Amino acid sequence: MERDHVQGRFVAFIRSQTPIFALVLLVALPAAQAVASPFANLGGSWSGAGVITNSSGATEKIRCRATYTVDRNGDNLSIALRCASEAYNFNLTSSISHSNGAVTGIWNESTYAVGGIITGRGTPGRIQVRAEGMIVNALLAVNTRDNKQSVSISSPGSPLSDVAINLTRGK
Repeated sequence: MERDHVQGRFVAFIRSQTPIFALVLLVALPAAQAVASPFANLGGSWSGAGVITNSSGATEKIRCRATYTVDRNGDNLSIALRCASEAYNFNLTSSISHSNGAVTGIWNESTYAVGGIITGRGTPGRIQVRAEGMIVNALLAVNTRDNKQSVSISSPGSPLSDVAINLTRGK
């Protein structure tokens, strides 16, 4: 009999708390469904080296510096990437946004006076996009783990057909 009394009090307690449980679920559910930003761990200055492969297949070493600025919400990223080798220089700037896994934005390369749009996907630690313009189209992949990052740019048919860069975040 006492067990029935305790069980009845427990059921009454649960029923009295149902509105609170429902409110907690309503608040927590949208947060659980939100996609984490691929930009969250990018902010700061990065530098490193890599290799350029030109359209003839010849390779050349390259040095790069990048600055990533991420907004407070982690949804918008500004990029400034400057790379130089003996024969090539490029200065890429970009402004991109993230929403539910989709990455969109614009890019501009000032040395060759080209630019266009960016579309693709992003998850924490990995961004894969297509940069399209009137003259140049390229596939870009950015993989980040802690303070290490690899950037791969593939643009068959352009003077810089492939670029592979390894960057480290500055202290």
